[in-house]
Amino acid sequence: MGQVIAEISMSADGIVAGPDTSADHRLGKDGGLLHDWMFEGTDADHEVAAELFDGAGAFVVGRSMFDVGEEPWGDDGTFKKPVFVVTNRPHEPVVKGPTTFTFVTDGLESTLRQAKAAAGDDNVVLMGGGTTLRQFLLAGLVDELRLHVVPLLFGAGVRLFDAETGKHVKLARTAVHETPNATHLTFRVLRH
Repeated sequence: MGQVIAEISMSADGIVAGPDTSADHRLGKDGGLLHDWMFEGTDADHEVAAELFDGAGAFVVGRSMFDVGEEPWGDDGTFKKPVFVVTNRPHEPVVKGPTTFTFVTDGLESTLRQAKAAAGDDNVVLMGGGTTLRQFLLAGLVDELRLHVVPLLFGAGVRLFDAETGKHVKLARTAVHETPNATHLTFRVLRH
């Protein structure tokens, strides 16, 4: 059976989207800088980026991420696998080539159950946004956390770990890959 992997890029000060998110600035002002390592990075960066899709049988995103990503993801939907959208706003499924976006309104556990069924023996990858990823982590539903830390201080924007939780999520680092463009950290999420 596959794992549940949470994967996200962030600045050194914990920002996962720049300030002033809008239709013109889908990742916030200058938010695209957080993902330059994927497209303009070294061969090592490209290998890390390829791992995002290796072994993935399904993906989970939050509604905000879907809303800002739908257009840029293009006619094939980018993922080429089932994608489950965590939301409180019902919506009919959206099919873009080999990618079907299914909107789930009855919580994290239901979303994950459906994604695991679709993934079979492969992994379920939680792509974000930050709020969605944080909710899954705090609910104890993540097996592995992959952070791609970009050497940049934003100062403002959407922080991955912004809310006070009252509880700790213990991690064990299992891999580090350093490039000039990002430090790629992989952690196993420890269960209490």
